[in-house]
Amino acid sequence: MNQIASQPGVMTEQVKAPASAEGERVARGWYVWTLRVAIGLFAPLLLLGLVEVVLRICGVGYSIDVTVPCTVQGRPASCYNLFFAAPFFPPGMIKTPQMYAIPTEKPPGTFRIVVLGESAAMGDPEPAFGFSRYLEVMLRERYPGMRFEVVNTGSVAINSHVVLPIAKGLAKYRPDLFIIYSGNNEVVGPYGPGTALTAGGMSLPVIRGSIFYHSTRIGQLLTEAGTPKRDWGGMGMFLDKQVRASSPLMKYAYSNFEQNLRDTITVARKAGARVIVSTVATNLMDCAPFASLHREDLGQDALRSWSALVQRGAALENAGSYAEALNLYLSAARIDGEYAELDFRIARCLRALGDYSAARKHFLRARDLDTLRFRADTRINEINRSVALSSPGVDLIDADALFAKESPSGVPGSDLVYEHVHLTPHGNYLLARAMFLQIANQLLSIAGRSPQAANVSTEAECERWLAFTRHDRSRVAAEMWRRLQEPPFTNQLNHSDQVLKLAMQAENSDEEPRDTAAQYQWAIARSPGDRSLHFNYGVFLYPYNPAAAEQQFGLARPFDGFPLVTADGAVH
Repeated sequence: MNQIASQPGVMTEQVKAPASAEGERVARGWYVWTLRVAIGLFAPLLLLGLVEVVLRICGVGYSIDVTVPCTVQGRPASCYNLFFAAPFFPPGMIKTPQMYAIPTEKPPGTFRIVVLGESAAMGDPEPAFGFSRYLEVMLRERYPGMRFEVVNTGSVAINSHVVLPIAKGLAKYRPDLFIIYSGNNEVVGPYGPGTALTAGGMSLPVIRGSIFYHSTRIGQLLTEAGTPKRDWGGMGMFLDKQVRASSPLMKYAYSNFEQNLRDTITVARKAGARVIVSTVATNLMDCAPFASLHREDLGQDALRSWSALVQRGAALENAGSYAEALNLYLSAARIDGEYAELDFRIARCLRALGDYSAARKHFLRARDLDTLRFRADTRINEINRSVALSSPGVDLIDADALFAKESPSGVPGSDLVYEHVHLTPHGNYLLARAMFLQIANQLLSIAGRSPQAANVSTEAECERWLAFTRHDRSRVAAEMWRRLQEPPFTNQLNHSDQVLKLAMQAENSDEEPRDTAAQYQWAIARSPGDRSLHFNYGVFLYPYNPAAAEQQFGLARPFDGFPLVTADGAVH
């Protein structure tokens, strides 16, 4: 006992030994478990990474960078990548902008402008006469000592989910200014709640994860293998994709648009560029809603009462008894005030009675309730305004307010917007004029002067420089008339009125071909490097002189080796 007592550490060591061994076993267990988890997590990622590398080495899939290397007149440049938009569209339906090329080296004294947006920003139906082209010739003529590059990336059917990566891809080219004219396709474009192109996403991280997946070669391979090719069906593809203004999905569309817009501005500002954000102008007066839905809890008896009131009101409206018709429409609205077409009818009666302020409110409400949401609504434009006004280095162009001011009753119609969102020549000029004045303020420190409003190029001057002939006006109107023969336009309340207006504009021009050719020749002599002038001159010449047209098409190639497809389907 004394021996044991004299050695107190012996018992301590004997007690500690089993505890220490247990601790080591626990530690080893944790180590093994952690290793297994790590292997379980990272081994598949490593394998996927290896597969991705092998697919790239073997040339499977394609790069989805915004631009690819090319040459322009023998000089290195970056040209639009035809496959960039593949992650956003089903196979066979990829939409692209007008081809553009950016010199690899930015020439000294160059002011580079990048235009971001959808088809309205592109200048559809004829990009050669879009607002970016008016802006380009205004700047060129008023600042002859400077070089301006206007890179228009606008494209059909895209939205802010596509605009953001375009901005990221072009930021490295040292643009001086980004112009953002966007918002029409937030619901119907990729990942919108009313799209026919992709899954209708909601959570922005999930959407961006999907975009990343479809940008990988693995994603491309699996998509090509598992998704049947589809043909582009125009706006008619969306007929069964109606979304109510009250839909809970709309809050995601607005939130995603705002975040994408803020992120796009951040990309531009980090690149050292200023930004112009514009609200979106839409046709209110001459574009009836594409589709309407009754409120979900409307009973059959209430629906019959509503329909009877509207039918009687329509008969009175057609007879010119607007006050009586209005009373019946307002009674119907008290039964169901969510039907977009009813607000359009109310607005027409109010306008006919001279109450323009009230008419505007109902025209706006008719657009906002439209369940085929092809037009930027009030909330989209509020986001454009608030983000622009709260962001340093960003200027606001309020096209929505500008077009209202330029319209006699404060309600923009087909004199400024052809159908729903695509601007007429006058609309494009007004927007370009507002942007020119904003840019002129930025150029004050560079050019040493800022033109006043009275010194801005006139619409007639711009159209002479652009060779916007009577032949072209007729051609563009004919294209719009053709589009209106398809749904959803054919479902609109005022479809016949729209078609009649465009048919009158599309009548064959009485302009002599010799005069049209002279206008093109004058404009080309003034700006021989303008590819759009050469291309449109070639289109005009083709029926008369195919050989001369071929020569113009050759001068219009956006970059070396790039084929052009003309309106007749011929490849040049």
